[in-house]
Amino acid sequence: MIQVQWTPITLILKKADLDSSDPKLYRPILNLSVLSKLLECLVSKQLVVYLLENDLQSAYRSNQSTETAVLKVLSDILLALDSGKLALLSLLNLSAAFDSADHDTLLQRHSTSGLRRPGRYR
Repeated sequence: MIQVQWTPITLILKKADLDSSDPKLYRPILNLSVLSKLLECLVSKQLVVYLLENDLQSAYRSNQSTETAVLKVLSDILLALDSGKLALLSLLNLSAAFDSADHDTLLQRHSTSGLRRPGRYR
């Protein structure tokens, strides 16, 4: 584990048996202040309420499951096809998006954002 002193980010090696000299094998963990966490929680709750009220959210609904969400999508597709409309389904998995990002590009963008302090990233 590496703690960068001037930022709330802790870098943790993805797996203990990996090469610790390769910066691409680290996962950043953001250590936010209590105020930031509170703000994130409030924004998240407002966003979920908005999505649920406007029927834009399938996940994280009470009394709903993954199966219910899949059945709703299937039902919507079948209704569209029955009425002669075109139905398309696009799926995107972002669970490992950061792992596949070019870390050098991320570091460069971070340094040009005005958030960089003097010192080294690694």
